[in-house]
Amino acid sequence: MVDDPSFLWRDFFMATQKKIETVQHMTDSIAKAKSIVFADYTGLKHKQLEDLRKKLKSVGAEFTVTKNKLLERAFGTKANTVKPLLKNATGTLFNFEDEVAGIKELLKFFKSANAGKTKAGLLGKTLLTEADVTRLSQIPPKHQLLTQLAGQLMAPIHGLHHALSWNMNKLVWALNSIKDKKS
Repeated sequence: MVDDPSFLWRDFFMATQKKIETVQHMTDSIAKAKSIVFADYTGLKHKQLEDLRKKLKSVGAEFTVTKNKLLERAFGTKANTVKPLLKNATGTLFNFEDEVAGIKELLKFFKSANAGKTKAGLLGKTLLTEADVTRLSQIPPKHQLLTQLAGQLMAPIHGLHHALSWNMNKLVWALNSIKDKKS
């Protein structure tokens, strides 16, 4: 077994079924996630982590705590990108529905619990620093941004409509004032 060149010691220690399932779940989550945030959850109690998970589930996000080696293995070829971030206690936030909603909830929870902080994150394939994650959390929700965009797109049409109807309105007002004077 040890003389076999395909044998790797790390695979030997990895072989428990629970670890294999954990890595597979993490790999699936990484593939589905729109954004990922790594956080230091030190100072949070188990009950607080459960409350955090419930809040995040309501916004389509998931917070998991696994060993850094297993998380590194789940990233596969991208592991070199995230390896420097995986030091000490690391919790991972996966945002499946909205890129920002889970980050907002996570930071709000950390602030109210007075414990925990973000380390860094990934938005698509872009690596985010801690400051980038904080800035990202300050963006309005997706539906609000879409509403603002629709309003901005409608503004020129509304202005054109107003400009084209202005002369017609002036004529109606002038005729109404003449009618009022004659009455």
